[in-house]
Amino acid sequence: MPPAPESAAAARRFVRSVLDGVPPDTVDTAELLVGELVTNAVIHARTETEVRAWTVGDQAHVRVSDHRPERGLVPHDRHPYACTGRGLALVEELATHHGVHSGQGRKTVWFEVWPEAPAPPASVWEIVKPSSGRTLSVTLNDVPYALYWAAQQQWEGLLRELLLAASTIDRTGVRPEDLLVAQDTSNMICACMAAAVEQETPDTSTLSLLVAFAADAAPGVAALRRVLDEADAAAQQGALLALPALPQIRAFRHWLLDQIAGQLAGGEPTAWTQVPQAPSTTPTDMAPWDASEVEASDVPTVAADDRNRIIAVNNSAANLLGWHPQDLVGRRLTALIPEHLRTRHVAAFSSLLLTGESRILGRSIPVPALHRDGRTIPVRLSVQTQEAVDGRTVFVAHLTTTTVPPVPPRAPQDDRYATRPSPNPAQLPTTLRKAKAVIPEKTAPEWLSLFADTGRALTSTLDLDERLRRVCHVLTRRLADWCTVGLLDEHGQVEWLHIVHRDPRVRISDVHLDRLSLASRSARGPLPRVLRGAGPLLITDIPSVGQARSPLDARLLELTEQLGGSSAVIAPLRAQRKVFGVLSLVRAQDEHPFVKEDVPLIADLVRGIALGVDNALLHQYTHSNAEHLQRALLPELPRVEHLELTARYIPSSTTAEIGGDWYDAFVLPNGDTVLVIGDVTGHDLQAAVSMSTPRSMLRGIAVDRQEPPGDVLRRLDLASHTLSPQSTATCAYALLRSSSDPGDLHHSSAGHLPPLLTTREGDTRYLDAGRGLLIGMDPDLPRPSAHDRLPPGSTLLFFTDGLIERRGESLDDAMARLRRYTAGQARKPLDVFCDELIIEFGTDNTDDIALLALRPTPPT
Repeated sequence: MPPAPESAAAARRFVRSVLDGVPPDTVDTAELLVGELVTNAVIHARTETEVRAWTVGDQAHVRVSDHRPERGLVPHDRHPYACTGRGLALVEELATHHGVHSGQGRKTVWFEVWPEAPAPPASVWEIVKPSSGRTLSVTLNDVPYALYWAAQQQWEGLLRELLLAASTIDRTGVRPEDLLVAQDTSNMICACMAAAVEQETPDTSTLSLLVAFAADAAPGVAALRRVLDEADAAAQQGALLALPALPQIRAFRHWLLDQIAGQLAGGEPTAWTQVPQAPSTTPTDMAPWDASEVEASDVPTVAADDRNRIIAVNNSAANLLGWHPQDLVGRRLTALIPEHLRTRHVAAFSSLLLTGESRILGRSIPVPALHRDGRTIPVRLSVQTQEAVDGRTVFVAHLTTTTVPPVPPRAPQDDRYATRPSPNPAQLPTTLRKAKAVIPEKTAPEWLSLFADTGRALTSTLDLDERLRRVCHVLTRRLADWCTVGLLDEHGQVEWLHIVHRDPRVRISDVHLDRLSLASRSARGPLPRVLRGAGPLLITDIPSVGQARSPLDARLLELTEQLGGSSAVIAPLRAQRKVFGVLSLVRAQDEHPFVKEDVPLIADLVRGIALGVDNALLHQYTHSNAEHLQRALLPELPRVEHLELTARYIPSSTTAEIGGDWYDAFVLPNGDTVLVIGDVTGHDLQAAVSMSTPRSMLRGIAVDRQEPPGDVLRRLDLASHTLSPQSTATCAYALLRSSSDPGDLHHSSAGHLPPLLTTREGDTRYLDAGRGLLIGMDPDLPRPSAHDRLPPGSTLLFFTDGLIERRGESLDDAMARLRRYTAGQARKPLDVFCDELIIEFGTDNTDDIALLALRPTPPT
C-alpha cells in the first residue's frame, strides 16, 4: 500500500476479509490495531507498507512492515488526554502478543489476538535505535514539565492532522516537504527530551535538562516552528480537525524551539523564568494543577475543564454561592452564571478554544455570580490556564468580593500547637565551615514527622513573623544546618525575614537582613530564577561570591561564605500560582550533602509551608478594617414607589479594594428621594476616610432643610471648606419630588460628570445643566439647579470617571462611547443594564467605579 492516509482504511478492510470466520471481537480488535499501525507507518516511515494477515484456528496474526528500519518506534508517555501517540499503547493493551523486529531493509511491527485464551507473557517493544551521529548538548533551564507535555501533545496533534489532511498546501499553505522535515524533527525532539527526562528526578514544578540533539538539527527546528505557526493559523480558521494552541502553550513552544535552534547555532541559554511574556503567559505559572491546592485555599476558587464542566471547587467558593462543593463538581460552569450572561460566557469560552486567543485570561473582570437561591453576588473574576500532569489544560477561576472577606486561618486553641521540642543538638562551633554535626539520611517516618512538626509550627500562632521563625528552627534541627526565608513586598523587593542557624550562638549581621530588589527581568542566578517560578533548585557546587550573577545571589553567597555550605536547596514559596517568597536550606557537611532524591520531598514540604504563609498573609490583609469600612459606607438602596434603583461599586483592580468613590440614595422626611454620587481623589483607605466626611455631612444638610439641589451643594461646600479646608471632591445631587410624577428631576453638579439619560427608544443625552465648581474651591459662589423630565421607562445613569476614563482617550470620546453603548442596552432590565456596563467598561479598571441607575415606572 502507498504512504497515503487512505491506506489505513484499506488495511482495515483487508484484515477483515482475511479473518472471515474468526470470532467478531477478535476481528474488531485486529481491525482497530492494524489501522493504528498503518497510520503510524504513513506518518513516521512514509514508505510503501506491507500488511500480512492469517489465522491459526481462532487466532489472528498480523504483520505491518515498512522500508525504514533505521527509523525506530517513537516513544510516548501515556497521558490520558493526549490526542496522539496511542497506536502502540492500544497494541500493548489489546493484543495478546506483540513485538517489533528489523532487518533486510524493512521494519515489522506484529501482533496476535487470541480469543478466550490465557495470555502468554507480553513481549517488550524493541526500540530500534537510529544511527548515531554528532550531537550537541542544549541546556533547558526551568522547564515546567506539565506545560512541556501539554505543548508536545498539542503540536503532535497539529502535525498529525496536517499529514493526514488532503490537499494540505491548499488548505493551510504548508508545503509537503516542509511538513516532512517538521515531523521528523518533532520525533527527534520528543525522543531526545524523553531520554533526558528519564535521567532526572522531577520535583513538583520544574526540570532543568541537559539534552543531546543532533548537531545539524537547527534548520529542522526552525522549519518545525514555522510549520506549527502555520498550522495554528489554519486551526484558527477551522481548516484542521485540531484546536490551536492556548496562549501559554504557544509561548512555551516558541521558547523551547528557539532555545534548541539558538543553542545549536552557538547561542547562550535563557531560562524559561527569564523570558518576559504576555500577562496571560507569565513564566511564574509553572506548577502543575493540583486539586488539593484548590481545596486548601481560602480564596474562592473554581476549576473547570475544556468541556466547561466544574472539576474542583473549594469551600470558600461553594459557601459564597450557597452550594456544597460536592454538589457543584460535574455541573456546567453556567450553573454559577446569571442567565443573561450565559450566552456571552459560552461564546467567549468557545472562541478561546477555537482560536487560541483570549480577551479575558489573566485579567481581572467584574461580573455578577449566581447564588443558588437566585440572587446575584458581585465578584471580580480572574481566570488562568494551568496544565495538569495528566496532560489536561484546566481553567482556574479565582473569585474575589469586597463584601465577603476570606476566611482567616484558625486560631490555636491551646499549647498543643506549639513547636515540639527536639533533642539538644550536638555541640557546634560558631561557624559551620568547621562543623562536624551529622544530618543522617531520613526514613519515611522521619519525613512524616518533619512534615507534622512544620505544620504545628505554622499553626502555633497568628503572627506571621513568629510562624516563620518557628518553621526555620524546625528545619535547622531536622533538615539543614542553616536556612533563610524571604518574602517579596509590593515593590518586588526581597525582605529577608529570618536567617536561622542550628547553633543559637552564631550571630547574623543585620546587613544580611536588608531588603534587596529583584532588579530586572534578565537578572540571572538561582535566586532570581526561583523568584520567577523555578525550582526547587538543587545546588551541589556552590560558587564563590565573585561568581554571583545578581545582587540577590551575592547576598546569599556572602552568607554562605560566613556560615559555610557544601550543598543547598532553594525553593519558591508559591500559592495561587504566584511566587511570594523564597526558602533556602543549606548543609555544610560534605559527608551528608543534599541529593537529587531529596528534592521532591523538600518540594512537598515547602508547598505546605507556602500555603501556611499565604494563609497568614491573607489573615493580615483581612484583619484590617478596610473592607468593613467600605461595606459600611455603601448604603442599602431605599424602596421607592414607581422607581427602580440599582447601584454598583467596583474597586480598582490594581490597588486596594477600597476607595473614594461613593453613591447614596435616601428618602427625605417630606417623601422626596435624594440621589447622590461623588468622588474624592484616591483609591485607598485614606480616600475612603476622606469620602465618609462629605457623605455624612451631605445627608445631615439634606435632611435638615429640604432645599433645591444647588443650595444643598453650596452648604456642603461651606461645611467642607470650614472642616476640611484642604480637601476637594466632585459630587452630583439630584432630587425626585414625591408630589409630582416620578419623572420630575431637579439636580445640580459640583464638578462631577453629568448623568446620562437613555430613553427606552435608545436616544441618549447628558444632563449637563446645573454645573458648578468642585467642592472645596469657593464656597461663596452660588450654585445653579436644573430641572429635567425623565420619560417613562428611561434610564438615568450617575457614574464616576473610573467607568470611562482610559489612558490615551479624550474625555469627549469616552463619553460618546458610553452613549453608544447604553443606547444598545436601553430595554434591558436595570440590573442587567448595570452589569453589562461593568463588564464592558470595568475590566482592568485602574480607578474605582461607582454607578447609580434609576428608572421611573408608570403607576399601575
